Amino acid sequence: RGMNYLHECKPDPVVHCDLMPKNILLDSSGQLKVAGFGLERVSKISADKFKLAETGASTRHLSIYTAPELYKHEIFDKSVDAYSFAVILYEMIEGVHPFHPKPDEEAIKLMCLEGKRPPFKKLKNYPSDLKELLEECWSEDPTIRPSFSEIIARLDKVVAQGSKQGWWKDTFKLPW
Repeated sequence: RGMNYLHECKPDPVVHCDLMPKNILLDSSGQLKVAGFGLERVSKISADKFKLAETGASTRHLSIYTAPELYKHEIFDKSVDAYSFAVILYEMIEGVHPFHPKPDEEAIKLMCLEGKRPPFKKLKNYPSDLKELLEECWSEDPTIRPSFSEIIARLDKVVAQGSKQGWWKDTFKLPW
C-alpha cells in the first residue's frame, strides 16, 4: 500500500527505483513502511517516463531487485518497483535469492540481460493466482507489469483464498 501511495502522489508520482528488503521497515505496531526512496537521482522525461540522472561516476549499486531497464540504463516507468516487489515476494516464499546458490552478480545478469526467471521450487504450494501475479510483476516487458493498486487487489484475493486453506500463515511467518 505504501508503494501505491508513492506512485499515486499528485502532481509528481514517486518512483522508488531501489525497493529491496532493507528498505522495507516494520514499525512497533506491525505496519510495514517503505524507506530509502528518493535516493536515486531521477530525471523526468514525460508525465510517466523517467531516466536515471547521469552522474560523473557511476555509484549506483545494482542489486538482484533491479529491473532490467534500470540495469540497462534505459528510460523507465513506475513498473520498475513492481519488478522489485516480485523478487522480494519470491524470496519470501522460496526462502532464498533467485537462482540460489549462484552469486547475485550472476543472477542479476541472468534476469536482466538474458530475461531468465528463477524456478518455483515450492510450486505445488503456490496459489495459481499468486504465481501468475509474480510472473506479471517481473515480466521483462514493463507494459505487462501491474500497477500497485492492481497488485493490492489481487493480493487481497490471494490472502482471502489462502486464509481459508491455511496456506498464507503456513508460508509466511508474519506478525499480523
